[in-house]
Amino acid sequence: MSLLTPIEAPPSLTEQALAALRRDILSTRLAPGETISEAATAQRLDLGKAPIRAALARLAEEGLVTALPRRGWVVSLVTIRDIHEVFDLRGLLEPEAARRAAGRVDAAMLARLDAVCAEGYDCADEDSVLCFLAANKAFHLAIAELSGNARLARQLDRLLDESTRMLVLGLRRRDRTGEMAHEHHALVEALALGQAEHAAALMREQVAASRAMVLAALTAPDAMTPVTA
Repeated sequence: MSLLTPIEAPPSLTEQALAALRRDILSTRLAPGETISEAATAQRLDLGKAPIRAALARLAEEGLVTALPRRGWVVSLVTIRDIHEVFDLRGLLEPEAARRAAGRVDAAMLARLDAVCAEGYDCADEDSVLCFLAANKAFHLAIAELSGNARLARQLDRLLDESTRMLVLGLRRRDRTGEMAHEHHALVEALALGQAEHAAALMREQVAASRAMVLAALTAPDAMTPVTA
């Protein structure tokens, strides 16, 4: 190894706890409304209570958990208003990101986007939906980064996390992963050809379709995870 090669520091205990808890919440292994015990979580993750508490405080800032007096922490519910706000913002920001990204796709980026699409197709284990949605987030975030606006990409990073939890709940009722993967390929083609307006329109349609799927799934009479207004 070269002496000039930077060595990344291992994640701190708080970062380890944050990553594990965020993954459990976004995947709904910790379901909306579920209470989180600091002691039980520390034991489950084999970490101390201090990093668990610090991680939960960070997640509270992100709106994924809520602190309740004398009850500890609870996973935030998903409301109809949350769904509309998240997808409204995605509908405003992502088409513009796609418009700006069009024509900026060189051979290396095209290979990266194709690889992310392939990751979604290759998910064959019992967590295939989660695997696909991780690839889905990486795909959308790559396009946001191509826009050239770092702040836009950071905002979308958080929005994509919030919508991932909603999509997990929605895809349990209707598997739209095949349609989403096909939409990704169409969008990559428009970006590679520099078709800015077409790329923006495709992105707008994708966000709208995902919103409709989530709303239909979570407002159905027999929905496993009912939502409130």
